[in-house]
Amino acid sequence: MKKKQNNPFLTSGPKNALILIVAFLGLLFVLYRLTDYSRQVQSILFSTFLDKVEKKQVRQVHISDTDVYGVLKDGTRFETATNQNPTNWGFLHAADVEYSFANTAHQFNIWYLLPLLSVIITLLALWYFMRQARSSGGGGGGTNVFSMGKSRARLFMPSMIKDTFDSVAGAAEAKEELKDVIDFLKNPEKYERLGAKMTRGVLLVGAPGNGKTLLARAVAGEATCPFFSISGSDFIEVFVGVGAARVRDLFVQARRNSPCIVFIDEVDAVGQKRGSGLSGGHEEREQTLNALLTEMDGFQTTGGSVIVIAATNRPDVLDPALLRPGRFDRRVEVTYPDLASRQQILEVHAKTVKIGPDVDLNKVARSTPGFSGADLANLVNEATIIASKLNQNNVTMKDFEEAHDKVLLGKELKSIALTQEDKLVTAYHEAGHAIVRLLIPEDTDPLHKVTIIPRGRALGVTASIPEREKYTTSKREMMASIAAALGGRVAEMLIFGKETTGAYSDFIAATEMARKMVCSYGMSDLGTIVFSQEPGSYMYSQRTAEKIDEEIQKIISACNRRSTELLETHQEMLDKLAKTLVEKETMHAYEIYELLGITPRVEHRFV
Repeated sequence: MKKKQNNPFLTSGPKNALILIVAFLGLLFVLYRLTDYSRQVQSILFSTFLDKVEKKQVRQVHISDTDVYGVLKDGTRFETATNQNPTNWGFLHAADVEYSFANTAHQFNIWYLLPLLSVIITLLALWYFMRQARSSGGGGGGTNVFSMGKSRARLFMPSMIKDTFDSVAGAAEAKEELKDVIDFLKNPEKYERLGAKMTRGVLLVGAPGNGKTLLARAVAGEATCPFFSISGSDFIEVFVGVGAARVRDLFVQARRNSPCIVFIDEVDAVGQKRGSGLSGGHEEREQTLNALLTEMDGFQTTGGSVIVIAATNRPDVLDPALLRPGRFDRRVEVTYPDLASRQQILEVHAKTVKIGPDVDLNKVARSTPGFSGADLANLVNEATIIASKLNQNNVTMKDFEEAHDKVLLGKELKSIALTQEDKLVTAYHEAGHAIVRLLIPEDTDPLHKVTIIPRGRALGVTASIPEREKYTTSKREMMASIAAALGGRVAEMLIFGKETTGAYSDFIAATEMARKMVCSYGMSDLGTIVFSQEPGSYMYSQRTAEKIDEEIQKIISACNRRSTELLETHQEMLDKLAKTLVEKETMHAYEIYELLGITPRVEHRFV
């Protein structure tokens, strides 16, 4: 397979710039010498010349036909001329003047040639740079006006791609979908013998950080074929028509290197629905999209095939023509990793880190629901940074917990100096959350730890860890979560009889959960109806809105009463936990179980 040659003009830009500068300085030097020579030679009359010879002021003379050039004894250069050619120059010898004659038939003066050479060299230099500019910008993408229509895609040959499916932890379903593409690239005749037509485009859909780009590289690595990588924004230019030209150039290069993969990251930058604007920028984007649609639908390749893989986290804004069969007709969901996938991802990143024997990656994975692959990589890195700052020999579980809190809540705020009263109120607030959660064990996630150390905008945190991956939630579980969220304010009112602003975030979580129960999940007396407030959805009347508010208030009030009953009944537990928190500031679940005499909850692991 023919490899793409790099353009020397692009790869050695500083060298060519240096050549241009040297040539320009040389031209300036020549012009300077010419002007310097004409400025320092003094023209005198022939009679004056004879007078200076007689006074013995002339040191040297050169005679060329009727022209006389010379140098005075004080270093001044001069020139003069006579209208006749004297035959007797003996008076020069008598005056001790050195003189010489030039053969005019073979006379040559470089000063007459240098201006012409300077002009020729300048024209040749301009021609060279214009020629290089016109031919630059081939696979790497040029940045000048002559290469504006060239594709900016980067080409990676199979030897440059080290990623395979072994490099991608989790994402089992996505990898299974993509195996068909790999098999087609490796064995196209297997499908062609029965007349099957493999998909031309694969759309990877998922939130940022879940490994869409890594999956595309892994497909190329598994198929051992060339890989073109480009971002959707690289097609768009201020000039109309440039993006379409880049699309055409990209597919020309792809056909030359087929079978291959073309990966377009953030395809929504170029593939948005047409007709959404009237400006020139929209016209350019729509022309680019039209070119992409044309190239993808029905283009033929020789000696192989071209598979287009695109990635986006905004599939809702893509043009329908881009998603129809024959283009991006295969959609692969790259979702957030589940519990088993999170543990696998953590194990991959932990291979390059010195992990201590006390680190339980399963527990770390259970504490990170909703984390993307990039978030998990960042978590491992943060834990390693914390351990390095403490000059430890390895990364411990404590470092992972600190990194987890830092990522979710922010860095510990050591500069905040709470009064004893503030610490006590915060301790009772967090103890209220913890006691309610402990007293409803069957419907809540297991308690992990409680702390009253300020982080980010929170003065304290009550953390729990899911014991397994949950895909559905019951009404009882949602009611229990709302009751636990309200436990902080209930504890404050029960002990201090006053309301503080510390429960604001708890109220947001409780209200949002109650609203979803009423409007989305059919868990209220309004029945199994979805009341959506999204743009473009069915609108409901003011009377219905009032009923929704009443149902939300009913749920919140019921959960608040439940929290109050539990904390009033077990106030002794509340007091004991709050006062211990003031002393220790942070307590883990096993310490709280031991303090309150509660049987520890059995953790069920599902990996």
